[in-house]
Amino acid sequence: MTVMSTNQATANQVINRRFAGRNDRLADEHLFGDRLFGEKALGQTLSGDKAHARNVVILGRSRDETFNLLTTSLERNGCKLMHCIEFGELSASLLASASMVFVFVSSFPSAGLFARVGAMIAEAPALSIIPVVEYADQEKAAALLELGCVDYLLAPFSGAQLNALLQRQESALAAEESFVTRSRAGRRLLAMAQRVALASAPILITGETGTGKEMMARYIHRFSAAEDAPFIAVNCAAIPEQMLESLLFGHEKGAFTGATAAQPGKFELANGGTLLLDEIGELPLGLQAKLLRVLQEQKVERLGGHKEIPLNVRIIAATNRDLQVEVAEGRFRSDLMFRLDVLPLHISPLRERKDDVLPLANRLIRKHAPHEQRDDLLTQAACDALVAHNWPGNVRELENMLQRALVLRNGLFIQPQDLGLSAPAVDTFQENMPISGEVSGKAALRASGKWAEYQHVIDTIRRFGGHKTKAAESLGMTPRALRYRLNAMRQDGVQLTF
Repeated sequence: MTVMSTNQATANQVINRRFAGRNDRLADEHLFGDRLFGEKALGQTLSGDKAHARNVVILGRSRDETFNLLTTSLERNGCKLMHCIEFGELSASLLASASMVFVFVSSFPSAGLFARVGAMIAEAPALSIIPVVEYADQEKAAALLELGCVDYLLAPFSGAQLNALLQRQESALAAEESFVTRSRAGRRLLAMAQRVALASAPILITGETGTGKEMMARYIHRFSAAEDAPFIAVNCAAIPEQMLESLLFGHEKGAFTGATAAQPGKFELANGGTLLLDEIGELPLGLQAKLLRVLQEQKVERLGGHKEIPLNVRIIAATNRDLQVEVAEGRFRSDLMFRLDVLPLHISPLRERKDDVLPLANRLIRKHAPHEQRDDLLTQAACDALVAHNWPGNVRELENMLQRALVLRNGLFIQPQDLGLSAPAVDTFQENMPISGEVSGKAALRASGKWAEYQHVIDTIRRFGGHKTKAAESLGMTPRALRYRLNAMRQDGVQLTF
């Protein structure tokens, strides 16, 4: 899903990380000025669609024809262009209204570029920031992608490559609600999923039970297939072997006792779409050879039939087992593993993606309590307990826990006891104040005052149950200023769970 030469080793390394997490510590409170820059509406919308034109910012200069090609192609795709030379010309309101920002990397020195882009990501995390780089700047692109940029253009590029990037951005926006993630690992996974979705080769999704392998398969299907294309899922572990063969390949009338009518199999039903073979590691050895032949020939023959049916099916396999171990122990065919493991995706367990816990929890609460008219049902203590939990059952355990809490809660808000969890112990940070016998006089007074101020901020946020907007109002500052204050506190070594 990139617009760069796939022969470049550096580019491949970058793509695997292009949805890396934000770095809020680079946020600069004074980055954005009030001055707007000029804008002009151009052309028709993408692919002739009647949807509203997208606002696109172009930042910096180019010394060659790259700039002209970019603006011409965006113009042809109906984007509303806004151009400025320096970061200081941006405004927070304009960034909030934009969908994409193309940054010409060669226009800016490295140190300032990284800090400014990091601050822009912190200011508008939903914004797609796309560096435009030359071959010599690919290392800079890698660093920018680590900050949270979503993709990058490698100059020189063609109009077709830019069009593909724009289409990927639209598809990603349409599919993003299917898979909730904020963590670095989760965003890398989505980047890889978007890339492999554009290929037709089989995909193997691995991960522990409950991590959301079927959800990822549906994300890939929605990202790549036509809107009306079928998505068929088969759980290979839940169906007896005698029935599974008929279920997968179909049968003709009279093929076996009880076959009173012809029946298409799941491969046929998934033609033109996606077939998910869940728990593929449980597939009996006898069926593995037949499945391998279907995958190789791209044809299926019903049981009792003599006609081969051509297939056009995207195959996604999923398993919580290590197929290499299964092969070594003789329970899985190596040739089938190699056929399925063309484009591997691994979903990390939830305990390794703690940044995803609360966004997932809020999405699940909205799913199971759509009648609730507020987004702060979890108290701060409940949030702390959720983040501290180890999640052996992954997302499935989280969903079950929240469903139970919504039913059993006493009152409006969800407390740790409603979740069946204990509130994590809270250590006061005053004991760790960096004031020793060597620091005295005015320096000690200043340090003591600073840490007393930090304690007041923490106490205020706790008093409002973790609601930062209300806490900011009580503290006499804006929510944005409070966010920067919390970042400064973290840099001073204060352990925060907000």
